[in-house]
Amino acid sequence: MSLPFDSVAVLGAGLMGRLMALTLAQAGCKVDVFEAGSPEAEGAAARVAAAMLAPLAESAVAPVSVVRMGQHALSRWPKLLASLAQPVFFQREGTLVLWHRQDAAEATRLARVLANTGAQVPELAPMQSIDARAIAALEPSLGQRFAQGLFLPGEGQLDNRALLASLLATLQADARVTLHWQSARAPSDFSPGTAGQPDWVIDCRGLGARPQWNALRGVRGEVIRVHAPEVTLQRPTRLVHPRYPLYIAPKPGNLFVIGATEIESDDMSPASVRSTLELLSAAYAVHSGFAEARIVEIATQCRPTLPDNLPAIRQPQPRVMQINGLYRHGFMIAPAMLDAAMELLAQGHSALAESFGLEAAPT
Repeated sequence: MSLPFDSVAVLGAGLMGRLMALTLAQAGCKVDVFEAGSPEAEGAAARVAAAMLAPLAESAVAPVSVVRMGQHALSRWPKLLASLAQPVFFQREGTLVLWHRQDAAEATRLARVLANTGAQVPELAPMQSIDARAIAALEPSLGQRFAQGLFLPGEGQLDNRALLASLLATLQADARVTLHWQSARAPSDFSPGTAGQPDWVIDCRGLGARPQWNALRGVRGEVIRVHAPEVTLQRPTRLVHPRYPLYIAPKPGNLFVIGATEIESDDMSPASVRSTLELLSAAYAVHSGFAEARIVEIATQCRPTLPDNLPAIRQPQPRVMQINGLYRHGFMIAPAMLDAAMELLAQGHSALAESFGLEAAPT
């Protein structure tokens, strides 16, 4: 993609900032990245995530516009990953949704929601209702533990931390990119388009942008990483529950990311005993092999979220673009946000952004 400018300052080196910096550099720009933290992205919401690419499954809590962004990303991620310096685990083995008998009513309600989404977004692979035999064929280690389930073909996942590391290595190897760590910056620190300044400033700081985007808030998430050699799951599995829909995402090396909790809070304190017990007991209910798993990490992080829980791209002033509000859908929608932003930068308008309903959000 040809761009009508030569230099950019990218603020923030989380998932969105790294993707933007890489894509701008590949388009021929000189890119300076300014990050308040370190190269390890310890403060990024993307570091504490399951990185599931599940647009139909997420339609239980997300509108059709986000589902369409997720569907777009499923085909874009392989192309993005192919340009990186290091390989990143990526799969599209579908999503398995399970429930215990006492939660059958909630599962019926969920199935109706997913069927309605499928009708609105026909390009999604159709949901399949499956019985115990089909569940065992997909996940032999689950045996006959569940009588019914849903299978969502074509959905996927990737390894979030491997991706962040590979993006970093690729940026470090690119002569067009200069990385500035422990260097917090705001758009007001620049005068884009003037002598000695970047042509554009792209703000991807997540919650770090709250001083300039007052509507942003944090939504706390908690995940547990466990090493479970006795558990074999081929794909992300979700457990229907009336209070906390649990997910288990298998990663390379017998690692599993377990999560469910979502709390309207900016609190970054450690996870509570209650939420930890709920996550682990629910995982054990899916597969008894989790009883002997070793807890590698219990992590919390706040996701940057706007009032309508939808992402937004806005240009508060000439030559300044802000990308934010990816909420719990960061990995699922980041490629769509990236492509829409690049169209806006190249052309001044974006049919893709319009198709995703990406309009300016309240300040």
